[in-house]
Formats: sequence, C-alpha cells, structure tokens
Amino acid sequence: MALAQTGYDTYYELGLRLLRQGGIVIVDNVLWGGSVTNHADQSADTVAIRTLNAKLFKDERVDVCMLRNSDGITVARKR
Repeated sequence: MALAQTGYDTYYELGLRLLRQGGIVIVDNVLWGGSVTNHADQSADTVAIRTLNAKLFKDERVDVCMLRNSDGITVARKR
C-alpha cells in the first residue's frame, strides 16, 4: 500500500507500537530518487523522508538496515 510520505513518521510510530520484539517495519522510498541528499529540495515529502531517515538511524528501539535498490528501502527490526 502506498502511503503519503509526510505521514511516514506517524505510520512508523503506530507500526512500532503494534510490533513485538523482533518484528520488522519496512519503509520504502527512503532515498526518494536521490532528493534526500539535495538539501535545496525542501518539499514537504522530501523533508519528511529526510527527517524520518535521521530518526530511524538514531532510534534505540530498532536495528536498522538501508537497502539502496530503486528508491531505497529501510528495514527496521524492533529490539
């Protein structure tokens, strides 16, 4: 199911609450066609993805792996 990028953080938090330890959250489009590295791009979707990426890599509740295929996928396993 495709979800609005601006809601990714909300979806992530809700999903994480539903998961048991060892459960997995998968987030797609985390590279957003390379736009996440272009800080001149301040569109709402790009900023939302950039912010979530930073949050995921600092989040002590999960172990994270980002895959560079296509538009990028992040796999987060709940600790």
